[in-house]
Amino acid sequence: MTAEPSTPATVSVADAYPPPEIAARVCKLGLAKVTTPVSSMIALAVLAGAFISLGALFYTVTMTSGKNGPALPFGLLRVAGGMTFSLGLVLVVVGGAELFTGNNLIAMAWAVGCVQTRQVVRNWIWVYLGNLLGAGGTAVLVLLAGVHLLGDGAVGETLVQIARSKIALDPLSALVRGILCNVLVCLAVWLCMGARSVTDKVLAIVFPITAFVACGFEHSVANMFFLPVGIALAAGGQDSLSIAGAISNLLLVTVGNIIGGTLLVALVYWFVYLRTDPESGS
Repeated sequence: MTAEPSTPATVSVADAYPPPEIAARVCKLGLAKVTTPVSSMIALAVLAGAFISLGALFYTVTMTSGKNGPALPFGLLRVAGGMTFSLGLVLVVVGGAELFTGNNLIAMAWAVGCVQTRQVVRNWIWVYLGNLLGAGGTAVLVLLAGVHLLGDGAVGETLVQIARSKIALDPLSALVRGILCNVLVCLAVWLCMGARSVTDKVLAIVFPITAFVACGFEHSVANMFFLPVGIALAAGGQDSLSIAGAISNLLLVTVGNIIGGTLLVALVYWFVYLRTDPESGS
């Protein structure tokens, strides 16, 4: 009597990719990102800057209370603002774009050795500049559209208040908030790499992004939108905002984002799943 041939196990498309497979996918994606032509890289980065800015604007409107309208309790309002800000990363991931903070995960491919240091630096520089251009362009369009006049000018007041609070941060707070922010952003991207559907990706994004926004952490690309808009709206007033302070905040937050995304997410997962084990030789 002959044995029945075994049927190979099938993987349900409803199941997420397991973490070791996510790590391999992130590494392959990193190689694809650094080999993208510069023109395409910049165009996609401009889109990402615009997408994050739209999420930031949505967040601002959500956080704005009417002149005489009721306000939600502090925590609930922050959560609502975080959920609406999630629009930005949803557009980046599902729509396809190049975001500097998410691209910090390329450090995993660098640690494996499949991309070179110069390729990583090249990608980060072009994507950062593209994000800056996209965010700046969106800021100009928002001002020209008069969105800040919504709610009898309350939205504009909120934009100025947000920019002022960022500039007022002491250097250590700005740096550490940048670190914590990109830990959650890169974890959101990491979870998306385990998703098999658009719905999965959206759900994977919402909770980490809501958490970083609700907790007041700092995202460099969002600040590329918030700071110029706030400075423009406050210009000529008695409480105008410092351009030097805005640049300082952006630089500190950028460094924090790099530390959080590379050291605390990409290189940790590389160590766990992709490093060569000298004892096993694998």
